Amino acid sequence: MPYIKTSDDIQLYYEETGEGEPIIFVHEFGGDMRSWEPQMRYFARRHRCIAFNARGYPPSDVPDDLERYSQRRAALDVVDVLTALDIPKAHIVGLSMGGFATLHVGLIAPDRALSLVVAGAGYGAEKEHEAYFRDVSLEVAAQFEKQGAEAFSKTYALAASRIAFLLKDPRGWDEFAEHLSQHSAKGAAMTMRGVQARRPSLYDLADEFKAMTVPTLIVVGDEDDHCLQPGIFLKQTIPASGLAVLPKAGHTLNLEEPALFNQVVADFLASVSQNRWLPRDPRAQPSQIMKTS
Repeated sequence: MPYIKTSDDIQLYYEETGEGEPIIFVHEFGGDMRSWEPQMRYFARRHRCIAFNARGYPPSDVPDDLERYSQRRAALDVVDVLTALDIPKAHIVGLSMGGFATLHVGLIAPDRALSLVVAGAGYGAEKEHEAYFRDVSLEVAAQFEKQGAEAFSKTYALAASRIAFLLKDPRGWDEFAEHLSQHSAKGAAMTMRGVQARRPSLYDLADEFKAMTVPTLIVVGDEDDHCLQPGIFLKQTIPASGLAVLPKAGHTLNLEEPALFNQVVADFLASVSQNRWLPRDPRAQPSQIMKTS
């Protein structure tokens, strides 16, 4: 089985396929590298595609120490995978928890990113819900430990933002829920406490995002309520960014709408490769309604 070792001595399991300009896929809390299968198959036609399991997700290591889990560490793990595979720069595509890690790569190691795709990233970012998100994250961690992943996955998989997936693709949702039930309860709890509950709000990073020059695509579902406003905030803050809102879509975007997700991302990557994904023109002033002189 292929592993890389991180700079803090953790083994991460990864898989790769295809040739060409590299893409690394970074999974959400409720998924793992298997969640990216529709993208691995599609983009490997033109790209070298890499997906890996985050720490806490077997067969990657599951550290016992909570301090081995953090938002910064999650971003550094992406960089460590690229370094171990001798990839100087890659397109980085992340969903939810993976979207947050992708954004933080853009902040701490922008020289390693050709572009960023940030999908479904927003939970806990809204300042008015910050305390609630922290508390509910800690409760989710406790329930994973108390009930185990197989039992608690039946509750977690029915979160409001995943109902759209269940309704439109029950077979795909069943597979997602089955994969979730196979997760490490300890790894899930550690990740919830160390990464999710302690990460900074996106709004607190506004000045850093304004200085970030990496081409960025933000993707949200219009029924993923707590990602919509953070998505608009990111669009208005990151200079070379665009926002795609997928209709009648929830949180698990890449699985729920794989064809549309792949098309939007492929068009973005093509624009980046042609140096046509540019910062917003200063003439397009947000404050202007109509020009009078």
